[in-house]
Amino acid sequence: MRIVKLLAALVLLAGAGLVAFAYLGDLSPQRNETRIPVVLDGASDGGDTAGADGS
Repeated sequence: MRIVKLLAALVLLAGAGLVAFAYLGDLSPQRNETRIPVVLDGASDGGDTAGADGS
């Protein structure tokens, strides 16, 4: 019976710790701007280039 009480106390303590971490922990993502040039199929760039697959 003593082990069950200890296990219940540990589960409650772990739950309280998880809730506290969720509210107080800094889980915000780091934001940064990323620019990647994209060439679309059929887009005219003014040159005589082949498509991405070489055709």
